Amino acid sequence: MAVQNGKDLLVKVDLTNDGQFQTVAGLRATRISFNAESVDVTSLESDGGWRELLAGAGVKSATISGSGVFRDAASDERARQIFFDGETPDFQVVIPDFGIVEGPFQVTAIEYAGAHDGEATYELSMASAGRLSFSAV
Repeated sequence: MAVQNGKDLLVKVDLTNDGQFQTVAGLRATRISFNAESVDVTSLESDGGWRELLAGAGVKSATISGSGVFRDAASDERARQIFFDGETPDFQVVIPDFGIVEGPFQVTAIEYAGAHDGEATYELSMASAGRLSFSAV
């Protein structure tokens, strides 16, 4: 696989709950993380005293974070409204030459900042709120 361009890692939000996704405006840096908790089933009978984990158990989760320049576009407004209304609409994360992750996320944090001699910026954090799907490209 060739080296990928970071600007092609996109976070998109379903603006109207109709399956039409729009890139969240102004993001400069994005990240998605996947986690799976393990369930330890080690006992005195475990082979050689090695830890044993229960396959398929535990809680899976994903987090999305991003930071960028505040643009006050429709996607910014939608993210703010999702936060204040406590909604969990579908988001998409486009991972270049890999695939698309899609599913419900809750906006868990929005931070705005700005310096007197610079642009207004924001940071956005989201947590998965249900089953995610993955479509390879």
